[in-house]
Order: sequence, then structure tokens, then C-alpha cells
Amino acid sequence: MPFYQFYKEQILHTSIEELWEFISSPINLKEITPKYMGFDITSDLIERKMYPGMIICYKVSPVLGIKTTWVTEITQVRDNCYFVDEQRVGPYSIWHHQHIIEPLPDGVIMKDIISYQPPLGFLGAIANKLFIKSKLNEIFEYRRKVLDLRFNVSKMKEKITPAP
Repeated sequence: MPFYQFYKEQILHTSIEELWEFISSPINLKEITPKYMGFDITSDLIERKMYPGMIICYKVSPVLGIKTTWVTEITQVRDNCYFVDEQRVGPYSIWHHQHIIEPLPDGVIMKDIISYQPPLGFLGAIANKLFIKSKLNEIFEYRRKVLDLRFNVSKMKEKITPAP
């Protein structure tokens, strides 16, 4: 059975605390997910901060607009450092997503490491080659743009001062 890892990183010009406040709230998942995926959280406790053992249920349409249920568990949390979510119900045989943030002199580096295994053995390997990997790239490119607008553009605007 094929097993893959997907890695992305992004530099954001904000504080660890400000970024953590945003990424540790499940309600913000919808904002950083492309609209065409029809992402809707169905859990009741989404306005709480993440904690180990938290279960997040949602509906999403990753392929051909077909709605599927996805359930993840937050398995590890270290405030202002990282959290890990793992799929409990959903389209993958294995899904383990590490969200890591580390300070930089002028901001934060955010790293996403996804270890995953598509279903259906060799058919899953073909699906990964044909569209899963490119879909993950597309989703994380969208996420990068949203986070850039939220954290980097606003910081750049703050640094602009009128001429005397």
C-alpha cells in the first residue's frame, strides 16, 4: 500500500501568539479552505480552542462536488508550537497532519506535514498521481494566499506612512 508525505511551509510576518490564536480555532478552518470544497463544520463545539481529544466533524466535497463526511481528532497540542489532527472517518486510509509554528526574527514559519495513505491500494496510488497530490497543492496554495492577506498584507499596510 502506497504511503505519502506532503510538506509545505510559509513565512508570516506576525507573532506566534497572533497566528496561534487564529489556527487553533476550528471555526477558522472554513476561511482557509477553498469555497468550491463546500466545507461545513457540523460539530457543536467549534468555537472552543483545540485540545487533545477534540473531535471535529465536517462535510466537504473534495472531488466532483460529492459531499463526504470527514471526522478528525486533535491528538496533540502544544500551545504556540504545534497541533496534530488525525482522520477518524473520511476518504483516506491514513491521514496525519502536523501543524508546526516556530518563531523567526521578523515573524513565524508555519510548517504543514501531512502523512497520508489513499484508499484502494494501487488504485489509490494512481489517484494520488492523477489528482490527490495536485489537489493538496491547490488547497495549500489557497491557504497560503488567505494567510498572506490576513497576516502579511495587513502588516505591510501598517508600515506605510504618509510623506511629510
